[in-house]
Amino acid sequence: MQLTDELRKEYESRFAVLQIRPERSKEVDALIAKMIGGRTRYEAVSAATKVPWFVIGSIHGLECSFMWDCHIFNGDPLDRRTVHVPSGRPVKGQPPFTWEESAIDAMEFEGFTSWNDWSIAGTCFTVEKYNGFGYRKRGIPSPYLYGGTQFQMKGKFTSDGHFDAFAETKQIGATAIFRRLLDSSVIIAQDAASIANQ
Repeated sequence: MQLTDELRKEYESRFAVLQIRPERSKEVDALIAKMIGGRTRYEAVSAATKVPWFVIGSIHGLECSFMWDCHIFNGDPLDRRTVHVPSGRPVKGQPPFTWEESAIDAMEFEGFTSWNDWSIAGTCFTVEKYNGFGYRKRGIPSPYLYGGTQFQMKGKFTSDGHFDAFAETKQIGATAIFRRLLDSSVIIAQDAASIANQ
């Protein structure tokens, strides 16, 4: 899938009006605190990959609940190569892997290291791509992006390839994190572009 003008407008228009559900606000704040606590490690991976630290951090939260002993790919333990999709990662090196080794491999594997559009739309596209476009095929805003916002809907992949139309995500999506980071001036809109161009 490509980031078309139509997709770009969708991401931008949603983000422009995005609101965190009031009952999830404290949860978002707790996640932000964890992200900021790991910022030095995210920035080290960012320096090696040119992927903004807050993109890496948000994916870490979604895949690993901010734990440092699992692959950012899918939450599998670092003491072996990944078992779940994508399996067998990292290909290089020998386990146990450091979190940074796995995170750098994940950014390279997903093609994020050659991506240079870290605008709101470009960032949303890459994060949705990381989790997959299966929700889009069902007409559901990706919970990976929109969990905890007004765009969250019922319908969730409860495991690889298994979709439950009645399940609803309990996770906070990446856009809620980005919204709070911007609103609290932890990041500014130019941060991503400046990182990509370093």
